[in-house]
Amino acid sequence: MFSIKRAISKFRKIYEAKFLFRCFVFIASAVLFFVAPEEYDIMSGWNFFKEFSIFHILWLIWMADMLLQVFPSRKFLPLGSTKFSLKDFVPRDIRNMKKLQDLIDYIKKCNLDTIKIGLVWFALTAVIGILYFTGIISRNLLLLLSVAFYVCDLICVLFWCPFRVWFMKNRCCTTCRIFNWDHMMMFSPIVFVPGFFTWSLCAAAILVLAIWEISFALHPERFYEGTNKALQCSNCTDRLCGEKSNCRATLPSIDNITKDI
Repeated sequence: MFSIKRAISKFRKIYEAKFLFRCFVFIASAVLFFVAPEEYDIMSGWNFFKEFSIFHILWLIWMADMLLQVFPSRKFLPLGSTKFSLKDFVPRDIRNMKKLQDLIDYIKKCNLDTIKIGLVWFALTAVIGILYFTGIISRNLLLLLSVAFYVCDLICVLFWCPFRVWFMKNRCCTTCRIFNWDHMMMFSPIVFVPGFFTWSLCAAAILVLAIWEISFALHPERFYEGTNKALQCSNCTDRLCGEKSNCRATLPSIDNITKDI
């Protein structure tokens, strides 16, 4: 192993700026929660079309974010989010039986990890739903929770991710199996409130999730660094990882060197 000192990447800077913006959004939403709770009325029924709320702007931002995940571009998204796309797949030869077995083992592990994470998130969402329907937490708090998850999403990317540490054990966000689960997780609290605002966001998040999961089912090789060269640390240009300015890479093997000659 060796370490190469590099400047903070473009995507790292963008995501740090996004994190600050999301913190501001959460603080503003928390202020509105106490001083202007009527702003949260946009959540219910067809109120989305009745009068303007500051959350209209947030709805547009969230929809634009999900649209980018449906039609991914490396100009705007890191490889961790776009790796399901054919254009971001740089294949490695897996005719070797050991490499093929590695891919099979990777698929099995990913399936088990995603089931565990899905069950944990379903349980958390169920608890939130029970607290809401029993009147312990309010409708407005559900949206504030979604905004809090909006911030937590980038805490996972930039600083520390419990899903990576406790479940998947993957190296970084580039190889993350659930990178595009973010909006589904983010909007899970508001699924309990019927309305255009809430259910349109949830529907778009489900679409993003479906595209991601179908892509993994059909083309798992695009998600695995053993079969997709673009995901290898030595080829990384995003550098969103917690190492910030360090890229850890393994020395290329003799086989790989001779293949490229």
